[in-house]
Amino acid sequence: MKTLAKFAAALVATTVLPAAAFAQLATGVTVYGPDGSAVGTVASVDAGTVTVDTGTHKAPLPEDAFGTSAQGPTITVTKAQLDEMMAQQITAANSARDAKLVAGAAVASPTGTALGTIKFVDGDAVVLDSPSGAVALKREHFALDAGGALIALFTADQVAAAADGGSSAQ
Repeated sequence: MKTLAKFAAALVATTVLPAAAFAQLATGVTVYGPDGSAVGTVASVDAGTVTVDTGTHKAPLPEDAFGTSAQGPTITVTKAQLDEMMAQQITAANSARDAKLVAGAAVASPTGTALGTIKFVDGDAVVLDSPSGAVALKREHFALDAGGALIALFTADQVAAAADGGSSAQ
């Protein structure tokens, strides 16, 4: 009988642990590293992704990357390690974007709507030649979509309004 009770308790603990771990992942909760030091706070939880704000970066992590401790939710890396990983990813993404950010490159919106082509790039200044006219943007206003295509982080309506107004999309 005691063996059955222990088995049942172990089964409940095993069944409840993942839910308990997820329950700890709420906005504002501190996340700890393997050494027990704070890594950051949970900025958001959305569709299986937990965004941890380290103060330097906002790192999206899968919810199954978290464990539990007496302090709260934990991950297997320190704040310094997470910040370094994010810095490397940002550098790689910016390098890939910059390689495609050249005169004549086609540009779309994040939803895939064609916005025009790059007229020229001068340092961080980029001029987009849109159907409504030229629009001055910044290098940081561009990214690559999941397929590697160059996108501007604006809608077609925003680009058209900026072209019609003679100002840059901000």
